[in-house]
Amino acid sequence: MGAEYYCYTSDITCSFPVNGKFTPEQKVIYNAVLKSSRAVMNAVKPGISWPDMHILSERVLLEELKSHGLVTGDIEEMLKARLGAVFMPHGLGHFMGCDVHDVGGYPEGVERSNEPGLRSLRTGRSLEEGMVLTIEPGCYFIAPVLEAAFENPELSRFMCREAITRYMNSGGVRIEDDIAITADGMELLTCVPRTVDEIEAFMAKARQPQSETTKM
Repeated sequence: MGAEYYCYTSDITCSFPVNGKFTPEQKVIYNAVLKSSRAVMNAVKPGISWPDMHILSERVLLEELKSHGLVTGDIEEMLKARLGAVFMPHGLGHFMGCDVHDVGGYPEGVERSNEPGLRSLRTGRSLEEGMVLTIEPGCYFIAPVLEAAFENPELSRFMCREAITRYMNSGGVRIEDDIAITADGMELLTCVPRTVDEIEAFMAKARQPQSETTKM
């Protein structure tokens, strides 16, 4: 979702539980993605490589999955094997302007990676002040992708099949925010409920019947 202002676009993704309450498994995955998102927000500034931010988002996500027993082993080895792309098979974000997925991601001299996950990035550039783009890490449990990974010894050595199977019905989570790069960091342009508590409170309030005064 997102508004358009004087032909300039926005792009926001929220992941809310349909019944208003996160299951324990959904909460684990949601908080992992949120932590990944906020780690990138804390790191972005002019001169920072966008592919490096993608790797950072994967690192935080894998650390969280490891802490809850879904993966095991050395995080740096997981990153080298591109395990992050099994759970986040898309790029971290994209430019925005007069188009939602704006142009300019790969100008002359900027090469696209061929590695899983990284090849899905819509830009390989370093950040500059004034750039507007999305930060949208995700974590998905896609059966065909996971089954292929289980059959790959380079990936399966890190994966705890029994634990991952318990999360299969969780589907996936993506959190997409819009930011503008400033001289020394970024400005967050998104204003929506983001924490588990904020989302559950928002959905509970939305269920409350309207008063007669409100209805009028």
